[in-house]
Amino acid sequence: MMAGFATAALALGGCAASAEEPVAQAEPQVATAESGFGAFLAGVRAEGLEKGLRSQTLDAALANVTHIDRVIELDRKQPEFTLTFNEYLGRIVSQARVEEGRRKLAENKALLTEIERRYGVQPRFVVALWGIETNFGKNTGGMSVVSSLATLAYDGRRSKYFRTELMNALTILDQGHIQPANMIGSWAGAMGQCQFMPSTFLKFAVDWDGDGKRNIWTNRADALASAANYLSSEGWKGDQTWGRAVKLPADFPRTALGVDTRKTVKEWAALGVKGSDGKPLPARDISASIVLAEGTKGPAFLVYDNFRTIMKWNRSTFFALAAGHLADRIGGK
Repeated sequence: MMAGFATAALALGGCAASAEEPVAQAEPQVATAESGFGAFLAGVRAEGLEKGLRSQTLDAALANVTHIDRVIELDRKQPEFTLTFNEYLGRIVSQARVEEGRRKLAENKALLTEIERRYGVQPRFVVALWGIETNFGKNTGGMSVVSSLATLAYDGRRSKYFRTELMNALTILDQGHIQPANMIGSWAGAMGQCQFMPSTFLKFAVDWDGDGKRNIWTNRADALASAANYLSSEGWKGDQTWGRAVKLPADFPRTALGVDTRKTVKEWAALGVKGSDGKPLPARDISASIVLAEGTKGPAFLVYDNFRTIMKWNRSTFFALAAGHLADRIGGK
């Protein structure tokens, strides 16, 4: 599962966030009682009441919902990417982002240290994901989450998934974490500084400051703690890194490539795998896999369990490798 939804929208970094456009650029169709979309919303309201959501919450959340044609266009026309890994890495791990990440790491040192103490996630990884997803909270999306999810649920192509996310969004509103007008996110419904889908929010969002609200939109502490809680809950190991670039021997078996094949670092070394600098790998018993950045070609990497956890955040090898690289650069490695 990902924090965001649209893997294909990560060309410029992030999950669904990178594909969002402001509501002002959309062409909404107002839901009337007799329209198909209006009937759909009436059904959503009825389902919400059956699930125990308050009628006043549903009235407020659904009152100004519109069908956004632009959301459907974006969903159906997600770009096919032809970037090489090195081109992608250059965009995601830019020098400007590295420098900004280092500043954010320093500015939030005390907070991130406390978060690491609780969740066991090294600060550089939290900052790296924050940077990739929303440019450190600057680009969190410009569309109404409820309208976007309602539009996608009504569309029918993936209605079951998006209707579930819509009900989750209404649950978040009913719990009082955010007001409907402020529940803004990407065109696919990913929200806040860590770009969580509503289901991810309900599972992993954290009320770090104890004010009774899990505010991943404007509360930096809640957002960063939520990101760390996600990683921790999905198996993060605080005593390990994500992986390293390696060189493969000429006779390396192609069948051994991929995250499904696990060996210890020591065993990979015995097969002739070396560091990217040509030096021997450390003789350690950490479980690892060998992946090529572009699947069957490209640079080779020895990746650990934390890489797998990043892949749960976003199911893209490019994304996971870039996140690891950015974290290393931010941390001065």
